[in-house]
Amino acid sequence: MVKDWSGNKNSVFTTLGASNHTDKKREVNDFYATDSIAIDKLKAKFGIPHNVWEPCCGHGNLSERLKELGHFVYSSDIINRGYGDETKDFFAYDKAPAALGEDFCILTNPPYKFACEVVKHSLNLLPTGCYSIMFLKTTFLEGKRRYEELFSKTPPKYVFQYISRVLCAKNGEFDYIMRMHGGSAVSYAMYVFQKGYSGVSIIDWI
Repeated sequence: MVKDWSGNKNSVFTTLGASNHTDKKREVNDFYATDSIAIDKLKAKFGIPHNVWEPCCGHGNLSERLKELGHFVYSSDIINRGYGDETKDFFAYDKAPAALGEDFCILTNPPYKFACEVVKHSLNLLPTGCYSIMFLKTTFLEGKRRYEELFSKTPPKYVFQYISRVLCAKNGEFDYIMRMHGGSAVSYAMYVFQKGYSGVSIIDWI
């Protein structure tokens, strides 16, 4: 698999939401946690499969909320932040963890600068008909390279646009983000890709 990046291996796939944010001073490993409300809003509109793989779990914000809602979740990350079942680069997987079985989805907030590669790799790892669910900036929809490499071949089945802004916090410091910066300046959506789907994308609001 060819990745569109420059740097060492450890920079390839660091935890939640790399380059999804606007902080002037970036966290060294691009660790930006996602408010778990993102899961609640998605689940109210879309049936998230029972078995979920969260491959950039960070401190477990999304994983823990999914568990609270009754899902089985396998959590992994390239960086060990004291949470998860395995510490491993997502791109190093050539098959999904056996614990997930044959019917599962991959759900995460990937490093934005590698998001196209993450989506493509996730689809390679999924059984036909299963979902890759990605929390990404709304502007992920634009871009000639993404269209040619991804959307023209594998369009999302659904794009769920968040009506209200969802917080992503540097080092998981949500209170600081609200107190010092007044919330998020970035618009996000949840992109739902289905392995084998090549039809029209449906846009809805959550």
